[in-house]
Formats: sequence, C-alpha cells, structure tokens
Amino acid sequence: METILRSRSREVVISGDRPFVMIGERINPTGRKVLAAEMRAGVMDRVKADAIAQVAAGAQMLDVNAGVPMVDEPALLVATIKAVSEVTDVPICIDSSVIEALEAALAAYEGKALVNSVTAEDERMDRILPVVKKYGAAVIGMSNDETGITMVPQERVEIARRIIDRAAYYGIPAADVIIDPIAMTVAADPQAGLITLETMRLIKEQLGNNMTCGASNVSFGLPDRHILNAAFFSVAMHAGLTCAITNPLVPEVRKAVQASDLLLGHDEYAMRWISAFRADQKKAVAAS
Repeated sequence: METILRSRSREVVISGDRPFVMIGERINPTGRKVLAAEMRAGVMDRVKADAIAQVAAGAQMLDVNAGVPMVDEPALLVATIKAVSEVTDVPICIDSSVIEALEAALAAYEGKALVNSVTAEDERMDRILPVVKKYGAAVIGMSNDETGITMVPQERVEIARRIIDRAAYYGIPAADVIIDPIAMTVAADPQAGLITLETMRLIKEQLGNNMTCGASNVSFGLPDRHILNAAFFSVAMHAGLTCAITNPLVPEVRKAVQASDLLLGHDEYAMRWISAFRADQKKAVAAS
C-alpha cells in the first residue's frame, strides 16, 4: 500500500517496499519557549532554520505545529507553513487539534498534505475526515477512542479499522490513512514497547496500512533517550513502521533508520548508507 504526499514540486511515497520516511518534528512550540515566543511575535527565523536543518539531515517531510497559547492558531499555522515552504520543498504534515486551523492550513497549502491526526472518537472523525476529503489530504489515524488507550494489541487494531472504515465512508481511500499504533513510555509500563510492536505486526498483517508514531515517546523520562529511540526504530521498522515523526538531527536516530533500511533490503547495494557515510566524513573534515 502506498501513501503519496506532495508539495508544489516534490512527491514522497510512504510504503513498506520503500525506504523509511522521517517526518521532522522540530517545528513545534510545545516545550520550546523561545520558539513559541518568536512565533507569537510573528518572527519565523527559527522556524525556517529548523526546516532547513531537518531536511539537510534527511527529513523527507516536516511536521508543522503552531499551537501557541492565546494566539490566532489558524492564522499562525498558515503563516508558519508559508515560512517553511519558502525555504524547502518537502511535503508538510499539518499538526493541529483545532478544526479551524486545519481547514485554513489545508486551504492555503499547495500540494497533498498529511493531517496529524484523528482519533476513533465519533465526533472527531465526523468533523475532521470531511475536511481531509475536501482538500484531498491524507490523515494519521490514532488507535485510541473515547475509552482511552487499550493495552490489548488486537483492540488497537479494531480501533484502527474503525477509522479506516469511517474514512472510506467519507471517500478517503485506505492508502490515505496512516495508522498510529501508539508508542508509550516503557518507564511507566515495561510491556508498553512489546504491546506497540505487536500492534504494528497485527496492523501490517490484517490491515496493510502504512504506520507512523511519535517514536520518542518510548523513552520519555529515561536517560540516554537517543539510544533507546534508535533501538526502537530498528525493531519497529521490522514490525511494519513505515514512517515516523522524529528528530532527524539526532545522529543515533538518523543512523539507526539508515542502517535498518539497509538491513531490511530498502537500500540497494548500500548506496544510501555509503553516501551518508561519505557526507558525514566531509562534514568532519570541514569542521576540523
């Protein structure tokens, strides 16, 4: 199954038969006080710098969030996407829980965007999915509903199926629904990682949809988070994860994705691995 996203001039295909897609997570003011203050003031220098750096580090898409308290989020989200589009041509993942902001951003975006995200709550699906259809976008479906997040993998699969079915009702093909099986921190529950991996395996087997997740969630609250996140990518990609919202600026994460692509047969003759190695060597020489 292929999910195709587009900007004005670039196309990205997400599929289990293709290299993994990293969606850069940095353009998000949550927990970033300086970025939030700049965005509130309409200053987009840091947004643009983050966009450029993430694409240079290997991000094929960028997640854009403008959730700054006490601002006009629809207007700010449109302005942020415009700023990102001025400095890079990768497709955008529009990240907002505000329907009005999503619609404003989708109306202004030139291309086929990915919407982050919809849960299986009836009200949310019936509000968000028609907007996704109207603008020909794709959407991330999170495997939780009004009852919360189940710790039973098959139940998460059935919740995902409900989103896919409701999307089909609104005319959105299954290929345009990327499922988030939900990664939770292993610090709170030692079985959380295994439950997520089993959910991925079942989704791959029973539904066939592409999958994404907030990969850094698994390591929340723990030391050496980059190492844990890198290890998670290796096993999650084997279980069926085809893209993720993550930080490509972290070398451990970036290299884990590249190595996993190679080992899973998605890097023919190791050309991308070798190219990345040579690029890192050049940077090291230039910095010395």
